[in-house]
Amino acid sequence: MSSPEIASLSWGQMKVKGCSTTYKDCKVWPGGSRTWDWRETGTNHSPGVQPADLEEVVKKGVKTVVIGRGMSEALQVPPSTVDYLKKHGIDVLVLQTEKAVEEYNALAARGVKVGGVFHSTC
Repeated sequence: MSSPEIASLSWGQMKVKGCSTTYKDCKVWPGGSRTWDWRETGTNHSPGVQPADLEEVVKKGVKTVVIGRGMSEALQVPPSTVDYLKKHGIDVLVLQTEKAVEEYNALAARGVKVGGVFHSTC
């Protein structure tokens, strides 16, 4: 299964190709996507993205994870989260969300098993 293209991104809105849902924050992986609901793991801008936020994506067998920190990069990514991915043999890119979507789409277009979590506001 291939990773779906992120079709559009604007403040507070993301669309994934092949999905009718408009997301505020989303998780994507080869063959699927869903809303990234921060309440599930108690995530906040600080300390930021936790390993628990990424477990679902990691379990999909991805080789690379792209993390979009928001339009103004308000969402933090602690070293422990990066370490969690590296311990699973997964490459990680942590970028401002517009850049993250560009990188994610480029990797997906090349057939890389890429997943990601993206914050579409601050």
